[in-house]
This record gives sequence, C-alpha cells and structure tokens, in this order.
Amino acid sequence: MTKPIENRYEFVLLFDVINGNPNGDPDGGNLPRIDPETGHGITTDVCLKRKVRNYVELLKQNQTPFNIYVKEKGILTERRKPAYDALTDEKDKSIKISKARAWMCKNFFDVRTFGAVMSVKENNCGQVRGPVQFAFSKSIDPVVPLEASITRMAVETKKESDSQDGDNRTMGRKTYIPYGLYRVHGFISAPLAKQTGFSEEDLELLWSALINMFDHDRSASRGEMASRQLIVFQHDSELGNTPAHKLFERIKIERKPDSDGPARSFEDYQITIDETDLGKVQLLRKIA
Repeated sequence: MTKPIENRYEFVLLFDVINGNPNGDPDGGNLPRIDPETGHGITTDVCLKRKVRNYVELLKQNQTPFNIYVKEKGILTERRKPAYDALTDEKDKSIKISKARAWMCKNFFDVRTFGAVMSVKENNCGQVRGPVQFAFSKSIDPVVPLEASITRMAVETKKESDSQDGDNRTMGRKTYIPYGLYRVHGFISAPLAKQTGFSEEDLELLWSALINMFDHDRSASRGEMASRQLIVFQHDSELGNTPAHKLFERIKIERKPDSDGPARSFEDYQITIDETDLGKVQLLRKIA
C-alpha cells in the first residue's frame, strides 16, 4: 500500500439517466426518488457507494487489501471474524478492539474509504469514520416520472395458469424518467485518511470507480446511465484552503440557449467553471 493521502479534495460528479430509474424508493413502490416540493430527482449517497463497492469488487476480485466488507447478502459478523482470528493472543479488550479496527481498515477498501459501524457484541471491531463521503445527488432540472404498462406472457405455476382461463398474460407497471442529469458533491478528508490508511492508490481506484461504475451496473431499469463529468478540486494542504461550498459554486450547469423543450440528452446542457483566483486550490481534472 502507498502512504495515506496528504491533501484535502472536493469533487463534483455529473451523471445522467435515459428512460430509467436511477434510485427507486422501496417505501414508495420503487418509484424514482423525487423532492416533492421542487420536482427534482434525488439519489442517495448509499446508492452511489454501493456502485463503487461493486466496481472495486469486480475489478480487484476480493484481493487483499481491496476486499469489500459490505457485500450484497454478506453476513457482517462473519466478515469481521478474520480480524479477531488474527488477534487471538491479545487479552486486553480495548486494545483488541483497536487492533481489530486497524486490521479491518488495512484489509477492506470500503472500510478505510467510507468507514463502518462495527461496534456490535459479536466480533466487535469498533467504529471507523471514513474520509470519503457523498452528499445526496439532485437533478439539474425537475424530472417527470412516467409509467409504462408491461405484460408478462408466462406464469410460475399451473395453478396460476388454470385460474386465468388459459390466458397467461398478466399486467404490470414500470416507472421511469425520460431523462435526468444529476449532480453529486463529494468530500475527501486527509486527516481521516491518515486514521484509516486511505492511500493514493485507493484515491485513484475511487476516481476509476466513479467514472466506470455505471458500465457494470446495467439492469432493466438502469440500461442507460453514464458518468458525464468528474471535476476535482485538490487543496495544497491537509486541512484545505477554501470552503467547499465556495468551490462548488464555481461550477454552473445550465441549459444551452438553443435548447428548447424538456431536456432529453447531455448535449442540452452547458458546463462553465470559474477557474480564476483559485489560489492554493488546483482544478485537478475534468473527465468526460
């Protein structure tokens, strides 16, 4: 592993969806999440973290130190057990938890990146506050969820078929957004990176995940999602040089003057970044 990062970062990720559902609400019939007061689409931070985890797991194939702790259908107590197996000779409980926490950070990418609450009775590994955090994302313009009727031509059982008098078709509904461009803000803390061991290698892996994660997350409801721009601000110190909100305010995403009607593609928007007087903050990259 390379040494922990020594600079603070903020970043803006722009991603879009075409005829899909970027983040369904399980409490709302899996409808796309929407701010009811403004009509803007929303995706949660954990939604994007899940995609980052899946990409890293796919790329690294569970190679140490890039294991994934929060896996789909994973049993967390069993994921923590190797940390305790490696520390069986430690008698002092508080020291054992501290060392177990360090072991988890060393071996699991998502623990040293996003943090984790592991302070439960069985295989207690304490809590880790991760250096990388996402806010909720929000669509640039209000979005309008639409519904399409769909038909299933088959049934699961003969009993179900007999009850339908030979007609196997059943009807359903599919909710989607015709188009939405979403913006999410991210934050990376160098002091917290020192505590977890989040390294320059981990940072490059995070950038790669944010750029490529949608290409490996296709489904019937997310057939066309893509990362469009990743804009990174790098400070020249651990604590940073400029408040994050002032950096984010430098990035404007607006409709192009000649774009009429509802937005239906990324080409309907223009991005402007005020790069003047950045001082000790560097605009690191802009990736399309």
